[in-house]
Amino acid sequence: MTLDRDQHYLRGLVEELRKLPDETTWLEFKVNNSDPDEIGEYLSALSNAAALEGKANAYLLWGIADKDHAIVGTDFAPSKARKGGEELESWLLRLLSPRLHFRFMPVLIDGKSVVILEIPRANGKPTQFSGKELIRVGSNKKPLKDYPELERSLWRVFDQTPFEALKAAENLAAADALALLDYPAYFDLLNQPLPTDQAGILSRLEDAALLARNVAGGWDITNLGAILFAKDLHRFRGLSRKAMRVIAYQGKGRHSPKQREQEGRKGYASGFEGLIDYVNALLPNNEVIGKALRRDVPMYPSLAVRELVANALIHQDFSITGAGPMVEIFSDRMEITNPGLPLVRTERFLDSPPRSRNEALASLMRLFGICEERGSGVDKVVFETELYQLPAPSFETAEESTRVVLFAHKAYKHMDSQDRIRACYLHACLRYVQRDPMTNASLRERFGIEPENSAMVSRVIKETLLSELIKPFDPEQGKRHAKYLPFWA
Repeated sequence: MTLDRDQHYLRGLVEELRKLPDETTWLEFKVNNSDPDEIGEYLSALSNAAALEGKANAYLLWGIADKDHAIVGTDFAPSKARKGGEELESWLLRLLSPRLHFRFMPVLIDGKSVVILEIPRANGKPTQFSGKELIRVGSNKKPLKDYPELERSLWRVFDQTPFEALKAAENLAAADALALLDYPAYFDLLNQPLPTDQAGILSRLEDAALLARNVAGGWDITNLGAILFAKDLHRFRGLSRKAMRVIAYQGKGRHSPKQREQEGRKGYASGFEGLIDYVNALLPNNEVIGKALRRDVPMYPSLAVRELVANALIHQDFSITGAGPMVEIFSDRMEITNPGLPLVRTERFLDSPPRSRNEALASLMRLFGICEERGSGVDKVVFETELYQLPAPSFETAEESTRVVLFAHKAYKHMDSQDRIRACYLHACLRYVQRDPMTNASLRERFGIEPENSAMVSRVIKETLLSELIKPFDPEQGKRHAKYLPFWA
């Protein structure tokens, strides 16, 4: 997770690595050995070793003698190397889990070719190659499972080092670090004046863990700093796929022609208001359908959209590479997706205090007023959809992602059984957290049904009871004044 490197930097990096008295667990020298399977094993072993040693990256260098670290040059050309007809880099990436943003960086030193393979540290779980987890023991690659104490230590590292604390860019001059960040937005979001000198700005950003001073005297940009305030996330190799994508389709499916597609570039905090404005501009308007709506009101409540987009950014699993948050707008719904399975069950989203993998990120987003206070966000989403008399939102999981679906207005008679049951359950949840059980009357109001049609709502309650999503407030209660609770209450 580093910035693109120029030749001057790469030559300096080679010289620094050559100064080390011996190879380390996170550094290996080669001359011409370019066996693809061995390179893949080194990717796993060195990545895991870097995590154990607290290094942001590990390195494999070709063109350097093993014993005296002399520059001897190499014939290895990664851009031309292949495995079974497939490009080497593509083949390696396919067999890695999780996928790493490694890169080969050729550099010419004294007329001799040297190749640097920069390998990011393992993050979240051990790096595997072809289903095998490896580790460096001395200068040898070994199966991680054969060294249980090292494996336990590695997992402790993952538990202790959150994503936000890892480095997005390292050893930058102060001016270069600030040039990559929209740091004035940090002070604007806090309604605080911008410090008058560079030292004051650096100090405040360091206090907020957006920057960190390194042992070499330069500045590192943390993942927290980059993901929130990057001027361009694509400048940070490991974060470029984490930019929010917004796609609007002309029809109901992904096979429909795309009306608009855009991938964000700004950090989540500095670019959030622009993102929400862009999404809202793509949403269709709704006609007047009830007391809560008037003409030219967006189809979906702006507060619900804002909260769900913020949640997708905050609660994603950053260890899942190659995937990022996404908003998709269809003619009949909008879907907001983020990588990673939720830490609480989807049916308990409304009542459970949110648990985030990225607590520092979540805390700052709340401090900036970008998302609601802990525990109130999904309540408001459900309340707003009821106020707008929309079908209830759907909270779903699929493979390694979480998706929330907001549906366009649909008359009660056009809702199917699952629409009605989901609405009944979430209404019961919302009433419960408001300390008020659900009744036939409250559900009639939620659906906009007149009192003389209460039998329609009674059927929905009966179906939801049979689905075991709600239960009677009192097992002995009569039908006339019956009250209901969610199943978990």
